[in-house]
Amino acid sequence: MASFLMIHGAWHGGWCFDRLRAPLEAPGHVMAAPTLPGMGGDAKALAAVSLEGWAQFVVAEARKLPAPVILCGHSRGGLVISQAAELAPELFCALVYISTATVLDGQSLYDAIGAAMEEDRFGEALSPVADGLGIAFAPDAAIPVFYNLCTPQDQADSATRLIAEPVRPLGTKLRLSEKRYHSVPRHYVECTEDRCFPIEVQRSMRAALPFASIVTLESDHSPFVCVPDQLAAALNNLAEERVACPRS
Repeated sequence: MASFLMIHGAWHGGWCFDRLRAPLEAPGHVMAAPTLPGMGGDAKALAAVSLEGWAQFVVAEARKLPAPVILCGHSRGGLVISQAAELAPELFCALVYISTATVLDGQSLYDAIGAAMEEDRFGEALSPVADGLGIAFAPDAAIPVFYNLCTPQDQADSATRLIAEPVRPLGTKLRLSEKRYHSVPRHYVECTEDRCFPIEVQRSMRAALPFASIVTLESDHSPFVCVPDQLAAALNNLAEERVACPRS
């Protein structure tokens, strides 16, 4: 059995993984889905956030879980799990990137996709908060970008729960070494109907970094809401058939 540590993406919180808990824990696995510190906070809280701090938080959360730990990051969460794996690779037997931008050593998320974030309706949906320390995403604009295949009720429920995203981690360059980060096997879950990171973008960025396995889901950007059973099945398969490494 394994522990799944789920790290949410921008504007979201640990709540977004709620539907995965039952299908992941039914076979005996454990799931933890914390909300990253500072999300949706006031100016002081937003200013205190850093990518390093988030990575340290994830490492601390992983230490609470029984081994082996599979660290999963959705969307912007990919940045966080990468940096956490660099800090403590011995804690994780696998990294799972769920419809996320692939950001390399020496790059920030802005370096990788900054121009795309300012284009079309995605850029129009963004607005600064707390003197620019955070970015808000308009709920009505979130539905066609994040939840285009979800039910109308799920679209409305999810969009209204979005909170301000701290900006500092988005511009922080990752520091990933061959000895530490690259020692942890990586897996990718791609979503074919994603309008945030279109499938061709996922595949193009992923080509620069080797992955041990790739799972394809017919889903929008939020498979944990859109197709939770299929996502859980993919994660269970990873835990049961491909991962067997105790904590060092």
